[in-house]
Amino acid sequence: MAFRLGGRSRKWFLLGHIVSAALWFGVDIALGVLVLTAILTDDPQTAGTALQAVRMFAIWPMFGASVATLATGVVLGLGSKYGLVRYWWVAVKLATNLLMSFLIAGSLRPGVDEAARIGRGLVAGGVSEVPTDLLAPVIVAPTLLVIAFVLSVFKPRTRLTARRS
Repeated sequence: MAFRLGGRSRKWFLLGHIVSAALWFGVDIALGVLVLTAILTDDPQTAGTALQAVRMFAIWPMFGASVATLATGVVLGLGSKYGLVRYWWVAVKLATNLLMSFLIAGSLRPGVDEAARIGRGLVAGGVSEVPTDLLAPVIVAPTLLVIAFVLSVFKPRTRLTARRS
């Protein structure tokens, strides 16, 4: 027998889910602003400072927000009629969150460390080229989060699992 969240508990978990997802989205947008600033500016000092700033918050705050979103989403899924894999839109959100969390910790971290190293070189005047490796993540991640937001609001009714009688 599955547990069900009570009304008040559900609201608190839903609030936590919304706030952590919004925080994640905000960090992604800030990362995008810094990366685009570094790429588009003609001033090496500005580019270098922007690249160094990326390292300050891009990994752990983003990863923490993704884990908080995942944890609250799992509790909401298990404690509500939607389940974790009963509806395809919940399964898509779960898979997207797991994939993005893994990519933050595994793939984005080395790129951010390299960008910070290049940023230090730009500020010192020794490096003149700004990397564009971080451009794809700052486009893909917010796009995937917006898709997850849309799925959360519109909740397509198609089920993955058959309804129990």
